[in-house]
Amino acid sequence: MEHNGQPLEQPSIPSASVKDNIAYIKQLLGSPGDLLIRTFLTADGQKAAVVCIEGLVDKQVIQNQVISQLMQESGSSFTRTDRTENTGQMDDEYSRGTVARTTEQLSLQDMRRSSDWDEIILTILSGDAVLFVEEMEDTVLIGSKGWKSRAIEEPQTESIIRGPRDGFTEDIRTNTTLIRRRIRDPHLRFDSYCIGRRSRKDLIVAYIDGVVNPMLVKEVKRRINTIDMDDAEGSGFVEQWIQDHYWSPYPQILNTERPDKVAGALLQGRVAVLVDGTPFQLILPITISSFIQSPEDYYQNWILASVLRILRVFAVFIALFLPGLYIALLEYHHGMLPSKLAFSVAGTREGVPFPAVMETFLMEATLELLREAGVRLPKSIGQTIGVVGGLVIGEAAVTAGIVSPVMVVIVAVTAIASFAIPSYGFAISIRLMRFLIMIAGSVFGLYGIVLALIINCIHLVNLRSFGIPYTAPLAPLRLSDWRDLIYRLPVIRLSHRPEILETMDSKRLDKSSKKKGTQ
Repeated sequence: MEHNGQPLEQPSIPSASVKDNIAYIKQLLGSPGDLLIRTFLTADGQKAAVVCIEGLVDKQVIQNQVISQLMQESGSSFTRTDRTENTGQMDDEYSRGTVARTTEQLSLQDMRRSSDWDEIILTILSGDAVLFVEEMEDTVLIGSKGWKSRAIEEPQTESIIRGPRDGFTEDIRTNTTLIRRRIRDPHLRFDSYCIGRRSRKDLIVAYIDGVVNPMLVKEVKRRINTIDMDDAEGSGFVEQWIQDHYWSPYPQILNTERPDKVAGALLQGRVAVLVDGTPFQLILPITISSFIQSPEDYYQNWILASVLRILRVFAVFIALFLPGLYIALLEYHHGMLPSKLAFSVAGTREGVPFPAVMETFLMEATLELLREAGVRLPKSIGQTIGVVGGLVIGEAAVTAGIVSPVMVVIVAVTAIASFAIPSYGFAISIRLMRFLIMIAGSVFGLYGIVLALIINCIHLVNLRSFGIPYTAPLAPLRLSDWRDLIYRLPVIRLSHRPEILETMDSKRLDKSSKKKGTQ
């Protein structure tokens, strides 16, 4: 290993000399300006030093709970590495008090010892502090993270009418707290990992021991251990690495900003993967029905929830097939249209210079451009551009005779249907497949659409999410899981967890308790 052209030898363990340890850290990190080093004498006369990174550490914790408790009354302040450290005159002979006596003076709960240089450096770069004491080879690692983070806010991508308003943040410890507030089970597990060769980012695998299938947890951990990249910048990198079929356009892992959604999934017997630095956390395994379900379905009457789910399924079919059906009927199957409707459509298309195929692709491409522009623009004007831009362009296109009014209606209904899909990732997949079905309909008519549907179904049936069939419980058929599929039965009927997950504890509630309560 080299550093600035000079060989850098890493000692096996920290030195008993505070000065040597500080010199090694400076050399390894390149003496950055935000490296803070505080040297002082303990009450026993031992030389000590606290090392941390400015901006990542809580200085009040270090000053009040570490330095003030260890040093003599005369103190000093933090110094940057680019300044001259004034440690004063120190005697050569320090007290040889035990390590226990030094650390027992600290009233910190998050504190441990280590003699591993890799762990020490990672601790410093993660926002904690390390304490070196003269004649002590063990280093004290102090939990003192104190960087500023975003406050808990309502999720931006998963808005609901009835339900909790809190959402995940970029701080992984805040996110675990939000989950623990909902699940106070002592068997809730948070297994920690560190991913990224250079970023060394925190990752947590969450599950409920005694509920989840142990083989599922083992497989998730195995795939996470295979992650080998410089930096997993977000949960999307982890999702793409551990999913079963990376060549499929359909998402096989559900991402969400909602803690209640993750808590509900854990109670079902699923696994959650939390990644530091992003509010989007992962739920696995999933099935295709997971994308039409919303947490709001469980906060209201089962009849209303069932109607909304059926409406979402209808929206998926509209968003997927409506433009393709329009092309197929106008180009190949005029006789399938009622006479009055056929005459009305023909009248609106009079003077339109493009065939139905080009007209549809033109409007759909324009809509996708507007949608993308609305996402990239500031929120204050993004929605305005999307709505107003669509109206203005559509009206101008009809007035100019470029497209027919019926085409504008078709595109508008398709866009509204795609917005009704709760999962943004699944909605993008539907938008992509819509263009393929439009191509099939333009070439072979309804036969092409049916052929595209068959190919799509074959692809979906062959997909797996951590070994779970993507189309379950439809294929393979699991009638017991239909009680919470497209429709939802009353809560008293949801007595068992999904059979397809093969959980250790399949029972969710006791029906006899309900009967006793109603007597």
